[in-house]
Amino acid sequence: MSSTRSQDSPPAQTRALVIGASGGIGSALCAALSEGGVEVTGLSRSADGIDFADPASVSARLEALSGPFRTIVVASGMLAPEGARPEKSLAEIDAGRMAEVMAANAIGPAQVLRHVPRLLPREGRSVVGVLTARVGSIGDNRLGGWYSYRASKAAANQIVHTAAIEIARTHPGAIVVALHPGTVATEFTSAYPAHRKLAPAEAARNLLGVLDGLAPEQTGQFFDWAAAPVPW
Repeated sequence: MSSTRSQDSPPAQTRALVIGASGGIGSALCAALSEGGVEVTGLSRSADGIDFADPASVSARLEALSGPFRTIVVASGMLAPEGARPEKSLAEIDAGRMAEVMAANAIGPAQVLRHVPRLLPREGRSVVGVLTARVGSIGDNRLGGWYSYRASKAAANQIVHTAAIEIARTHPGAIVVALHPGTVATEFTSAYPAHRKLAPAEAARNLLGVLDGLAPEQTGQFFDWAAAPVPW
């Protein structure tokens, strides 16, 4: 999903960029933003060829964009490679599959964040939200397992926190945060029917509400869908 700016498009302060726009949460975010009068540019692997396993594709698509965007959300991710599942024990760790998960959940968002300073406005408030997960919290880990997914989301959290420090030096109004969306009813979570799940539209409203309520001094933090801080 993508859109181009026309003569009748909304002003720059109402422009948003969503990475992972074809996914359950990403598409719901695009819809919610559009309903609020925001001009949305959505990028995805299926529609636009932006593939975190191919850094050149990420650079090509993002370098072709013209900012500024007041809202940027990275809503892509991987639970496990196709045909695999999150590891339940150390014995299930496979280096190749772990590398795939790290590329999708940590290296991919880092590739996007590399381009974010150019795409944000230099002045005024802007927000960047990267969807990670509560299971990436080291302090909140009481069950173990899911080694690759947990490690990749913990790495993404560190990348977001570090990027927030750097971006604040040149964009004092920017808010860069990691977000836990909750368990959302998407293809991503279809193998876990026992979990209570939020509808994608509800999750999108929650996440946008969190972003709308943050102030620049909260940049670099990790919040859940209800705006509660999550321990690192």
